[in-house]
Amino acid sequence: MRPKWLALLAFVVAVTVVFGILGMWQLNVARSRAYDDQLARVKTLPSAELTSILAPHTPMTEDDAGRTVTVSGSYEGDRQLLVAGRRLGQTPGFWVLTPLVVEPGGARLPVIRGFVTDPAGASAPPLGPVQVAGMLAPGESTPNQPRAMPSGQIQAVDLADLVNAWPGELYNAMLFRTGQTPPDADPATSIPQPDLAAEGFAWRNLAYALQWWCFAAFAVYMWWRMVREEHEREREPLAAPASTTAFDEPSISGDPR
Repeated sequence: MRPKWLALLAFVVAVTVVFGILGMWQLNVARSRAYDDQLARVKTLPSAELTSILAPHTPMTEDDAGRTVTVSGSYEGDRQLLVAGRRLGQTPGFWVLTPLVVEPGGARLPVIRGFVTDPAGASAPPLGPVQVAGMLAPGESTPNQPRAMPSGQIQAVDLADLVNAWPGELYNAMLFRTGQTPPDADPATSIPQPDLAAEGFAWRNLAYALQWWCFAAFAVYMWWRMVREEHEREREPLAAPASTTAFDEPSISGDPR
């Protein structure tokens, strides 16, 4: 109950609370709760004009992923690509990926126009100005096992590769189309809006959470250890002074004569 130990205890409690909060934050990240909550909030936002919320070559914010937008421009059919290895339900096929030259500005936005089972079924986009509605999503990562693809096909919507394949500025996002005016003359099969929620459990973040909680427990333990050691030192009896050894006078044996 001494002031110095009470002050140190108050500091340890504050540190423990902070470490506990950091641990809960990492646990929520491991559960993807914060990201999923953000996606749910974004879905409640009204549709916006793309150029009002995102600029070319700027990173997407948490408010952009999953946002419903409208955008005006014209397609570049000669730069259209097919994204291989995709499925619609149980049906294998390809995404039809077409660059949209956004107006105003002239930057390109990758638009997923639909799904086809045969590369020959990917029709050309309409000529002239169009107005497109859809959901923004982040680009995909580089494939773990890149392989040579036929001409006009890619493995993933990797924006780092597209910026080299398509000239000019590029939006750091792709759009899953849900509507268009005027519509395609021969539209591909529409793709449902993807679920951007994180999958699985992030074990690394769980380890970080446990690490923060171990730090908190260690801080409490060190306070208890320091107080206990001082208490035991004060209870130790004073060391007794060293005793002197008395030497007996030697006895004289035998006859004193």
